[in-house]
Amino acid sequence: MEKAGYLQQTRSQAFDNEGQVHDIVELHILGNRYAIRKSDLMKALSGRMYVQVEEVTRNWNDYLGLTRGLAHVSVSGKALNIDLFGAGNFTLSLSMLRAVIYGKERSVGIVRIPETPAVRIRRAAEGQQTISAVV
Repeated sequence: MEKAGYLQQTRSQAFDNEGQVHDIVELHILGNRYAIRKSDLMKALSGRMYVQVEEVTRNWNDYLGLTRGLAHVSVSGKALNIDLFGAGNFTLSLSMLRAVIYGKERSVGIVRIPETPAVRIRRAAEGQQTISAVV
């Protein structure tokens, strides 16, 4: 797995499209800046739900833009998996994320999850029996 960016809590806030202010956690992945609303992230850490990864733009203040992906806690409960639409899958350590949220660490590294190779269909060898099924 190769390093693709980092997550940091800068204690910054961003406005959504309705003008409401939200505390955010910033993600810098492949040179792009994204955010997860801190309140949603805390809900995701306590349960198995998906949260939006949103684009952040800067124009005097930070503004939340389009949803660029989804994030969720892994099945093992040890990582936060991030799926950016069209950019790939990424992950970061859940224990380090908690340390960043509670102020013990400044940032946590984000790594890219390698793409899985295409599954090859195995052909039957000569003389090997095959079982067919009718559905």
